[in-house]
Amino acid sequence: MEIVFEKPYLLELYETGTTTDKKHRFQPQVAAKYRKTIDILESAANVEELYQFNGLHYEALKGDKQGLESVRVNDKYRVEFTTNSVVSETVVIICNIVELSNHYK
Repeated sequence: MEIVFEKPYLLELYETGTTTDKKHRFQPQVAAKYRKTIDILESAANVEELYQFNGLHYEALKGDKQGLESVRVNDKYRVEFTTNSVVSETVVIICNIVELSNHYK
């Protein structure tokens, strides 16, 4: 999948492992796991491939977050994203990373 980051801090966290945004600070182990999770999303050809990674707990969200999908970073955090397909000679699925959120807040 092609990865697009909706917010600048998400891209910065992926590229450097830290952010300059004081509101979005994460422990180094969370940042490392986030980068690994994004790499898995990028390597997947489509959403169905995410089911083979049991630890990700891929799901389509419901309720006030309907339309979003998520995978787990760890027990506490998840990556929320949307997917769009662009159909041409080759099918391109664009994964728009929306948020790295605390699952229980």
